[in-house]
Amino acid sequence: MIHLFVFGFGVFVYAAIRILTGCLYTVSPDQRAVITSFGAATVMPGSQAPGMTDESSMSTEEQERYRYPQVQVIGPGGPYFKFPWQRVHKVSVATQAVDLSWDPTKAQDTIEAVTKDNLTTGVNGQIRYRISEQNLYAYLFGVASPLEHVMGYFVSVLRERIANFTDPKGQTLLADDELAPSDGEASATSSVDLSEGVSINDLRKNLPLLNQYMEQQCQSTTGRYGIELDAALITEIDPPAQVDRALSAINSTRNQVAADISTARADSEQQITMSARAVEIATNNAQAEVAPLQELASTLSTIKTEGGSDCLSAYVRNAKIPLYKRAGRIVQSANQRS
Repeated sequence: MIHLFVFGFGVFVYAAIRILTGCLYTVSPDQRAVITSFGAATVMPGSQAPGMTDESSMSTEEQERYRYPQVQVIGPGGPYFKFPWQRVHKVSVATQAVDLSWDPTKAQDTIEAVTKDNLTTGVNGQIRYRISEQNLYAYLFGVASPLEHVMGYFVSVLRERIANFTDPKGQTLLADDELAPSDGEASATSSVDLSEGVSINDLRKNLPLLNQYMEQQCQSTTGRYGIELDAALITEIDPPAQVDRALSAINSTRNQVAADISTARADSEQQITMSARAVEIATNNAQAEVAPLQELASTLSTIKTEGGSDCLSAYVRNAKIPLYKRAGRIVQSANQRS
């Protein structure tokens, strides 16, 4: 009988220790915890039913669909006590990174997407995210695998954007002000767009714009799945090898054409400058030759006006005297002799 009593007492002590130690828990500084009693989470007191989180990034239909209550969140610290029938759900709220190609259902190294010119490209990158402390109910109890849903949503939006992406600035060889028609001329045709239909070039040049668009479109993931997207980092957009070589040839040709246009423009500007300088020099020479003649004509006109024709004849005769000294032979007409 004593042995039975000791055995029972030992079982009781072991069960008590196991239960008591299982009822104590701690929460790390980068974690938050939610307590459930028989599977039901504790809703925050005073929260309006059903405790909908305000998400301005979602439409009215989405707000009605994703109506999650605000649960009581246990912050870092401890040890905390819980009853045996309660369960602790701990989540990390630190910022984490995951590859864009991550998929728990299959192994893949890149994400395939089709551009507007029906070119299949491989997309690689990362997204940084953190679990929203204000909407833990959506993360813990909304869907079975919230991160998988977020990745699927992100990839679908990314593929849609890539399929319809165009360069907002355009890709022309000349600037817009250089294409403006002069007076009396018809509007000139826009310069040749060498990247037209080659959207892979547009995507590579506008990766920051694409990342910004993805961040804006994924703002609703906080209300949908309780995951807040911190940043989208799309780093690589690679076409197949054959297409990549063709694109390299296109880019080389475009650079060569741009260089030829720049050289031709510089040569034409130099010719125009030299021509303008030559016209200026010729004008100055002509003015230098005409100026003494104009001054002499003005002097003769003044002499004739003030002294008459006799005075003008005397001035002309006196002006000829120095010429006679310099002349080797003088030829006079009959009228001059008389």
